[in-house]
This record gives sequence, C-alpha cells and structure tokens, in this order.
Amino acid sequence: MILPQIKGFAQKTDTIVHVNGNILKGDFKKLEYAVVTWKMEGMGTISLEEPFIKTIISDKQFEIKLKNGVIYYSSFTASENGRSTYIMMDGQKKLINIDDIVEAYPIKRNLWMRLSGNISLGANYQKSSNVTTLALSGNLDYRKKITYFQLSWNVNLSYQGDSVTTNNSEIDLSWQRLFKKQWSTLVAVGTSQNLQLGIKRRYNVSLGGVKDITYNTWNRLYVGAALSGINETPFDDFDVTTDLAGLIRVGWSVYKFTSPKVQVNTNISYIPYITGDSRSRVNANVNPSISIWNDNFNVGFTFYYNYDSNPPEGSITNSDFGVNLQLSYVLH
Repeated sequence: MILPQIKGFAQKTDTIVHVNGNILKGDFKKLEYAVVTWKMEGMGTISLEEPFIKTIISDKQFEIKLKNGVIYYSSFTASENGRSTYIMMDGQKKLINIDDIVEAYPIKRNLWMRLSGNISLGANYQKSSNVTTLALSGNLDYRKKITYFQLSWNVNLSYQGDSVTTNNSEIDLSWQRLFKKQWSTLVAVGTSQNLQLGIKRRYNVSLGGVKDITYNTWNRLYVGAALSGINETPFDDFDVTTDLAGLIRVGWSVYKFTSPKVQVNTNISYIPYITGDSRSRVNANVNPSISIWNDNFNVGFTFYYNYDSNPPEGSITNSDFGVNLQLSYVLH
C-alpha cells in the first residue's frame, strides 16, 4: 500500500502510522526502546513494537536519534519503500530505515510535557520486632534538543519504635549532552547517607562520559567513566575527608514496552580512590517491574548492594544490602 504525504491533520489526529496494511491515526507521544506510543480517539494511549511499523507520517517536529548517534530535527513523510520513512534535511528528503530509529520525541515548548519519569513507594512492618521499613525511589527526566537532565533519588529507612536503625539514602542530579556515535558527556552532583557504613554526609561532583554499546528493540547496554570529587563526613563528625576518585559504571536494561510492560534495570559502579587512604567502593542496583491495571502503574522490587573496603571508624560493617517491594507510578 502506498501512502501519500498528508497535511492538515486535526488537532488530535496529527500522526499516521502504517502498520501491516492498516492505517492508525493518533497523537504521537514518543518512540523509545523500539516502541511507539500514541493516543488514539476512543482507544486511549496504546503502544506498538517498532518491527510492525511500515512507515510514519507526521507534520509535528521531532527530535530523532539514530543507532549511530546522529540526531535530526524534522517531521516524518511517508515512504513507498517498506520499513522506512522520510525526514526533511536542508529542504531535501532523507530516507531512513525504521529499524535505525532508537528515539523520537515531539519537540514541545510545554515544560510539563518535556518531563518524564516515575515515583516508587514501598513499606513493610513486622509486629514481632516492631520494625517498620520505608522505601522511596524514582526519577524525573527533562529532555531538550541535545541535552538531558535527570533527578533521581533512592531513600531506604528502617525504624524500630522511634529510632532509625537503617538509613541508606542517595539523591543525584545529572546532565548529559549527546554527541555522535552514541557518546554523551556527563556532569553529575549528588549527596548520600549510609548508617551501616558510617557515612553521615557524602557530597560528590563528577565529570565524565557515557557510551551506548547496544541500543535495540529489547535491551540497552552502556558504560560510563568519570572523575569524582568526594567530600565525606562520618557520624562522629571528626576526620572529614575530601578526595579524588574514579568512577566506572556499567548499566543494562532489558525491556518489553508493549502491555503488560516489563522492564529490568541493572547497574554496577566501581569507585577506586585516587587520593587519601587506599580504598574502593562498589554500588549495585537491580530493579525489575511489570505494569498492572494500566501502563502508568508498575509493581516490582529494588535490590541494592553497597560495599566499602575501608569505611570510616564507627561504621557497623563494610557492606550493606536490602530488598524492597514497590509500587510505581509512571509519568507520561
């Protein structure tokens, strides 16, 4: 079937997707992780895997990222060739394969529509030990043309009566700028606290880069490296230290973004200290989840593991780990 370029869509029907002989009309939300999400009148928000898409037509302006890391800003025009679409570059059509598109986001001025992320909450209570556990985690992402901001947090608290017995909390703000060939620069600031490891306050500033190794229809694998300045205060408030450390991180996400959505996010970080006493740290996180009720609510669990080869004096142990069941709400 040959689809002509179509102009003058109604406000709620500005994108046409050709799917195996069928024409689907709707409000294009995003193409991410090889899944197209858009809103259709009468059917609500639906998702479709990229391999089923033959071509795309839209007069919206998009930020389009390809597998090779090149980013374009264009609308979509139908192609008569299967599994392809046209974008406009310098007034001329450029044919690209659907399979080569890893991300496509409408360029919107509205601040709220540029935000995405999730908020997760978990809780547990044991009457026999009078222990209450609370877990709060999540992230807010803000995307512009070639830059990306993320605020993330992970707070784990355990109470026995009125006393806090465990506190493992971390808040980070990062900024990335995309370049060619799947490279991004990284600037990050963060703060954390860990009762088990004797850390009252830790502040860090990191500068480095991120490289996507694999980014396809079912997984994303990336590596990152940075230099970090770390200021650390133990719980006894003595021997405050400021050091320079390295940071090496490997992250892997496995996903299925058609309903029910399933996603497993894992990452592990190795932090060797360059100055100060001989010391290294390891942080690992695993977070599987599956959608319930609708695509905005997920249920899953988080597992974290922290290791410090030379924690401050007064620490209870040199490692800490925990598992929490959580219910999440996904924005957009």
